[in-house]
Amino acid sequence: MKRLLLLMLGLVLGTGASLGQVFTNRGINPTDEAQRDSVSREDYPYVLPLLGKKAVAAGYDLPYSAGISVNYFAQASDIILKDLRVGFNDGEMYDISSIVKFDMAKSRASALTFRPDVWLLPFLNVYGILGRAQSSTEVKYTVNVPDPINGFTPIFSGGSLIEFQTTTFGFGVMPTIGIGGNFLALDMNIAWVDIPQLKQPIRTFVFGPRLGRNFQLKKPERAIAVWIGGFRVSLNAETDGSLPLDEAVDFEDFSNRIDQGFDRVETAQMRVDDWWASLSPIERLNPTNIAKRTAANRALGLAGDVLVAAENALSNAENSTVQYTMNRRVADPWNFLTGAQFQVNKKWMVRVEAGYLSSRTQFMTGLQYRFGL
Repeated sequence: MKRLLLLMLGLVLGTGASLGQVFTNRGINPTDEAQRDSVSREDYPYVLPLLGKKAVAAGYDLPYSAGISVNYFAQASDIILKDLRVGFNDGEMYDISSIVKFDMAKSRASALTFRPDVWLLPFLNVYGILGRAQSSTEVKYTVNVPDPINGFTPIFSGGSLIEFQTTTFGFGVMPTIGIGGNFLALDMNIAWVDIPQLKQPIRTFVFGPRLGRNFQLKKPERAIAVWIGGFRVSLNAETDGSLPLDEAVDFEDFSNRIDQGFDRVETAQMRVDDWWASLSPIERLNPTNIAKRTAANRALGLAGDVLVAAENALSNAENSTVQYTMNRRVADPWNFLTGAQFQVNKKWMVRVEAGYLSSRTQFMTGLQYRFGL
């Protein structure tokens, strides 16, 4: 069971590896008239970006219109899991969200991405994303049933760590705006993360506004850019999949947990029955006590049904499958960013960026090569 729960957490979370690019040579300081005149006299030889000749004539020092970058990205993020349903051998699906509590769910990923991009307009960059990530998810959970006396009785608890690989592909756009020698870049992308254990890829949306400034250095074409900003990631809510039972659980451990589960359900049912028997006839008419008993019996019945279905599947484990659906989201969609980029020249750039101040932390570094189209 614990491996199944972990596989359902395959959220990627190599999603952040698809960050857009901020360029240090996007514009020039309009107060530097000598530089403006030098740039405006240049003949722009490339097809892209559209309106590039007019931008150069107006004194803007454009980056080369096409680029290829390779980025390394690492992140860790807390995840919220809800509405968990499981079934076996394509049979009845059981909603166990009322009895399963996730005490902790954290995903980690390290990814390497390849990102081609072009400037379609002087203020609009578009790019593609292709990446491969090594991910891991750690989870701790407890299965509880209502207890009229103590509130909840734990049936069993567990936790583990699983590692898996994901493939990411997608595209993005980045409009830019000049603000008095500074720059504002609004990076947006949609990506799909393919996890072999899931029926469909997970769709992610990333929005990363960044505000920064370019600093031209003494050597021609050499510059440094620094920026601050935010990073927001959202995921499509529902995930469903199917796994062979022997990939989802350890047979021996699962069998022991089923036996323990039956014993604890029986003990919990006896506690409910004893509590109800101890009440006076008037107390049994109390709506609160009736609701407690009904909720406890319903949860215990559900737990028993799931255990029976799991035991039946385990009796033919080699040919059995487990199905699941769930909703999940990132615990903290936003975090804070700081970053910098060193431009060696107009062709080569190195970038580093860090995200923090929430349960999501991330680090990215990349190398970019640019050329004209």
